[in-house]
Amino acid sequence: MLVDSHVNLHHEKFDGEVDAVLARARAAGVGAMLTISDRISSTEKIRAIADTHPAIWRSVGAHPHYAADHRDLSAAALIDLAAGPKVVGIGECGLDFHYGFSPAADQERVFAAHIEAAQETGLPLIIHTREADAQTGRMLAEAMDRKSFTPLLHCYTSGLALAEAVMEMGGFISFSGIITFKNADDVRAVAARMPHDRIIIETDCPYLAPVPHRGMRCEPAHVVHVADRLAEILGLSRAEIDRLTTGNFFRLFSRARLEQGA
Repeated sequence: MLVDSHVNLHHEKFDGEVDAVLARARAAGVGAMLTISDRISSTEKIRAIADTHPAIWRSVGAHPHYAADHRDLSAAALIDLAAGPKVVGIGECGLDFHYGFSPAADQERVFAAHIEAAQETGLPLIIHTREADAQTGRMLAEAMDRKSFTPLLHCYTSGLALAEAVMEMGGFISFSGIITFKNADDVRAVAARMPHDRIIIETDCPYLAPVPHRGMRCEPAHVVHVADRLAEILGLSRAEIDRLTTGNFFRLFSRARLEQGA
């Protein structure tokens, strides 16, 4: 069984098609997934999807693109939301200075609230970071000095130094269909250097469809292509990748493991 650790099933591109999308995922051997929060206003739609389908868990949080809309989001509010059913992670949150859709100060303020929520709940922190390696690393290190938590670098495309620093913190890293892209040698090089017991996989669907589906809407079923390429990068069999990444997912998201009985 494979687990897609980062899907956006509430996205409008899946409206009216979630059941069919999940059926294709099951047929491809994808037995579980984590559907991710991008905004607090998405919570109810995400909750309905997770509550309706077994082996689909959810997170609570706000993407850095929307930090300006969440300036007043507190750790206490996130902690309260995290008490809901099938919540296994905090995020997606972090810093994105590439697009600058929200001011840097707002992004850092909202990211800090998510970090505190992860510290208090014990849930993994699902991190989006782009062109913000130094700031992300600094905020994580300073917070870790105060109280431990488990960071997850989602859909990683940043530098080796940040990845290694987060591994030293006891964190995890997730790779998406980007590792199949022709010009992603730098991402594949990072993947090759990561501890095998800290790697998980994802699609980030409906975005970032892997080869051979580039240009199409991405679906959870496509995570098999991420697994295939990761097997090549690490020199492992697909069966080993399936066992490795699924085991790592349930070790990281321990609340999901308990519910699954894994």
